[in-house]
Amino acid sequence: DRNFNRVPVGVPGELHIGGVNVGRGYFARPGLTAEKFVPDPFSDSGARLYRTGDLARYLRDGSIEFLGRIDHQVKIRGFRIEPGEVEAELLRLDPVREAVVVAREDRPGDPRIVAYVVPSEGRLPGTAELRDALRARLPEHMVPSAVVVLPALPLSPNGKVDRSALPPPGGAAPARREEHAAPRDELEVSIARIWREVLDAREVGIHDNFFDLGGHSLLLPRVLSGLRQVTERELSVIDLLQRPTVAALAEFLRETHRAPSAPSFVAVGARAGKQIAALDRQRQLAAQRRRDRE
Repeated sequence: DRNFNRVPVGVPGELHIGGVNVGRGYFARPGLTAEKFVPDPFSDSGARLYRTGDLARYLRDGSIEFLGRIDHQVKIRGFRIEPGEVEAELLRLDPVREAVVVAREDRPGDPRIVAYVVPSEGRLPGTAELRDALRARLPEHMVPSAVVVLPALPLSPNGKVDRSALPPPGGAAPARREEHAAPRDELEVSIARIWREVLDAREVGIHDNFFDLGGHSLLLPRVLSGLRQVTERELSVIDLLQRPTVAALAEFLRETHRAPSAPSFVAVGARAGKQIAALDRQRQLAAQRRRDRE
């Protein structure tokens, strides 16, 4: 209690415990003792703290909120993520009674965060709505790529969640905000096929959002490559980010096909003019240096 004001409120971190009831270390195992026991930064007498491996944070009322295990920390696309933080935010949502978050790599080289939730009695939350609610509370890289609703979490014989028994998220189609609409022409069929291959999805409607289906920025180059082969057009990542549905992207491709990019010639002329002006300046500077030497 005396050190409460010296610890940041609301910031998750590993829970360390100290005091007279904490042992001095592991018998005849100095390496493990050095790993698990650390100096007490609040003590001047050489006391040590035990690293519990629990992820927790102080609340403003002085209580400690348990968030999960620190050894479940994962790294996804360069970001370190504490699944316990995501679980804690899910449990704050009314439709969720239980939650567990894990990192899965069902496709080699494509790790992603997947959340498993058990709904509150009489509630059946939509997975898209749950992800939207998390976006309001967490940075984008911590929002699960998929949310799977289960009637109950699988448990091990000792009563803990059996993470190895959690099913892959591909077994359930993602929740949609709009009624599924099939592609209407050859262009939309081609775009939807590329999305299915990249996302390993069973079906893609023209109004489905690429990112709600589990897509992320590292998959966009594969989408661009597939579109380039089908349309023989050069698109940018920004084009895809601004048009994350099949319908929007197809309409953009149709519009740009109907209206060829004439301004590109103006841009080329402008660049050429700048290059000529730069050469003229270089000639003038060289002539000035010659005059100075003379």
